[in-house]
Amino acid sequence: MATAKPTPADSLSFCLSQLTAAAGEGLGGLKDTATNETPLGRALLALRTRYVKAAGGIERFRARGGLLPLLALLRQASAVGHAPSQNGSGSAPLSVVSEASGVPAPSVASSSTPSPPARLRKTLDLALSILANCCTEGACRTEVRRLGGILPLVTILQCVKTDSIQNRTARALGNLAMEPESCGDIHSAGAVPLLVESLTACQDSQCLQSVVRALRNLADSPQHRLALAQQGAVRPLAELLAAAPDPALTLALVRALLELSRGCSRACAEQLSLGGGLCPLVSLSSHPKRVVREAAILTLANLCAQGLVRPALGNAGGVEVLLGELQRRRGASGAGPASQQPLVRAVCLLCREAINRARLRDAGGLELLMGLLQDPRASAWHPRVVAALVGFLYDTGALSRLQALGLVPLLAGQLCGEAGDEEEEGREAASWDFPEEQTPERVEARSFRSLRSWLISEGYAAGPGDISPDWSPERCPLPPPPEPAEPASPAQGSAVMQTPRTLRTPGRSPAATEEPWGREGPALLLLSRFSQAPDPSGALVTGPALCGLLAYVTGAPGPPSPRALRILARLTCNPACLEAFVRSYGAALLRAWLVLGVAPEDWPTLRSRPLTLRSRHRELGEMLLQNLTVQAESPFGVGALTHLLLSGSPEDRVACALTLPFICRKPSLWRRLLLDQGGLRLLLSALTRPAPHPLFLFFAADSLSCLQSLMSPTVSPALSPTIPLDQDPPSPCLYEPLLGPTPIPAPDLHFLLDSGLRLPAQRAASSTASPFFRALLAGSFAEAQMDLVPLRGLSPSAAWPILHHLHGCRGCGAALQPIPPPGQPLQGSEAEEALEAAGRFLLPGLEEELEEAVGRIHLGPQGGPESVSEVFRLGRPRLAVHCARWTLRPGQCPRKRALALVGLVEAAGEEVGPLTEALLAVVMGVEVGARVPA
Repeated sequence: MATAKPTPADSLSFCLSQLTAAAGEGLGGLKDTATNETPLGRALLALRTRYVKAAGGIERFRARGGLLPLLALLRQASAVGHAPSQNGSGSAPLSVVSEASGVPAPSVASSSTPSPPARLRKTLDLALSILANCCTEGACRTEVRRLGGILPLVTILQCVKTDSIQNRTARALGNLAMEPESCGDIHSAGAVPLLVESLTACQDSQCLQSVVRALRNLADSPQHRLALAQQGAVRPLAELLAAAPDPALTLALVRALLELSRGCSRACAEQLSLGGGLCPLVSLSSHPKRVVREAAILTLANLCAQGLVRPALGNAGGVEVLLGELQRRRGASGAGPASQQPLVRAVCLLCREAINRARLRDAGGLELLMGLLQDPRASAWHPRVVAALVGFLYDTGALSRLQALGLVPLLAGQLCGEAGDEEEEGREAASWDFPEEQTPERVEARSFRSLRSWLISEGYAAGPGDISPDWSPERCPLPPPPEPAEPASPAQGSAVMQTPRTLRTPGRSPAATEEPWGREGPALLLLSRFSQAPDPSGALVTGPALCGLLAYVTGAPGPPSPRALRILARLTCNPACLEAFVRSYGAALLRAWLVLGVAPEDWPTLRSRPLTLRSRHRELGEMLLQNLTVQAESPFGVGALTHLLLSGSPEDRVACALTLPFICRKPSLWRRLLLDQGGLRLLLSALTRPAPHPLFLFFAADSLSCLQSLMSPTVSPALSPTIPLDQDPPSPCLYEPLLGPTPIPAPDLHFLLDSGLRLPAQRAASSTASPFFRALLAGSFAEAQMDLVPLRGLSPSAAWPILHHLHGCRGCGAALQPIPPPGQPLQGSEAEEALEAAGRFLLPGLEEELEEAVGRIHLGPQGGPESVSEVFRLGRPRLAVHCARWTLRPGQCPRKRALALVGLVEAAGEEVGPLTEALLAVVMGVEVGARVPA
């Protein structure tokens, strides 16, 4: 109908005056003979078609006070519509209003809720349409709520069952429900049952869409969603969806079901399943319209929160739908992590039932879950994914597939990872493979009744309620049978196996002991399952897996779970894992981390740990190494180690030689493998090669030290001790009398240095001290006839200990003069010059004295690992042995020992012969200068 230009009779003021008059006088009015309309009807029509729909029209209508008479008009209409149900058919109010409207009243024989007269219906349609349009703005919604406009709408919804009026009333309520306060008032007014009734009674698609939208807007909070489900709002929606409605209604239904299924309650899941909504939702997951498709998929994901509906959802094909959607979103052009979260949660919950696990495994779900674990962006979901994989604990095929995909290192990394921010699932999300059973009411035994009456009569109990039937003799549980002892299990240790707080399942007896189940519980359970395989070495006896377990054991805030300790004990007691422990340097890692307290991240900077924890970890490490010793010294272990050392790859041979001192205690075994078959030389020759492990040099230093301690009872007694820490008192100086103003005896010779300094000397004493000076001073050379003999290439500091030595001084302190203090370089110093001069002048005694002085200063208490490399760089064989002895001496700090070996390897460079011979001499206890056995 074309709209004419507004006339004064159709102005906003005229319309508002008609509204006010109708609100005060009634809904009737005289007809206009030209248009056959009442003034009220004409005003409402103008308001709806011209003013409310115009830009800013709703705001002007509200500012002019139009909402108050409009709501008063609706309140009168609701009273008129409510009259028949209260006063019976033919009641006075309806006849009066009909008379005023010019429409005859319904007969007495009409229904208890008859359709309103045509003019009244038209008035209601227009008024409700205006109100619904006004409620699209927030200020109008607030004003309508303040004026009490919700209750009249609910009354109209209850009394007037015409589709058009139901449609506009539901639309107005839906708009009002966009405000949280109004939504609560609508719930309190009892509109939900009426809207649900309209779903089943109405046949018009537009009306159904308005009702469905109203229900969707009313589901704005968990409490309101639960109230809607408890009042039966979900099942009619599911039944309508199953009836294959038109596209517009289908979109409204799936959007409503998506909103109602958020935080899905048990009532919601039951009604949707009983209403036959699962199969339609699965079918709509491939709908060409994206909004419908995504709403259906997310509704299926929400339903997975209820265990009772998951099997049926799987039967309907929901597993494949959710997996496919998650794979699509994780693709290259997929959405971000936030959009994947509900699907990840749904897929993990589907793993709780065996029937869905089988479908998930066949549809590629294992690969998808592994991809989530390997994705650092999905770290918040990792605990949930690991907990979901626990469902495959006894699925051998799935476990093999997961192991091949690299699950074990990821699980080990999860042990010390941060907890995810996922919410806890309720009891309703538990697996439906074990549905809750209604436990019958317990019958008290006669013996318990007699015991209770005696306790009450004797005053031990105040009444029957003080004594639980659980204490009945028939209900007292027997003590649990002892757990089969695991070989060398840490459960037998004293302080190592302190059990942390355990979580008790409701309904279980307090006497039943349970494993602690913390954040790391699912990962440990899966790792324990993998460790029970006949040969778990390929998965668990690897660097990442062992590092993860040891990091958890040593880094747990409280006592570690006994399951982790049992895993380590089970691995070290399995003969099939022995070679893997050797190849992966696992035994050396156990000793370094647990016994010595040095983790990979602690090298070379050591962190401090409480002594109590270090003692516990030391006990555990020694126990695990003892388990490996038992395996290594068995006939199988001897054969495996021999084969590995003689026929293995070069890397395996080096690893075997390094590990043997840790796990072999029989002298016949380690002597044969390390000495007779060349294992020790093989290890020493590998020191300067590229390290096969980040801690290789640390392991090597510890291994050589252990081997030296093994050989210490059989070392040669001629072995020279380490550089003494306490300096002997100096001997009297025999050269000092020649330096005074009146020397006694008078010198008959002077040595001329390059600097021009003249040093007095006795020819006879100098000739007998060295073959060089004997030939020089008493032979046929010209110097034999000279009183001033030049000594070329010698500084005064280097010449000083030489002159003292020529005149018989031993230990007078002159040898200490050219030695720089610790921390200063020795290469290029006067000490190196003095050593070279002592060798050039054939003074081996002086060489030994200077070397002892260097060792006393740089390898003494003030010396550190950096001094060892400085001393070694002098290239003196005896000093090299002193450096090796300082490095491997008993009681040396493991960290300093390893740092010293690192410095020695760097100082040796490509010439590894001197270092190898020095280490070999110290380890085997051979005297300095003696021949080392091949």
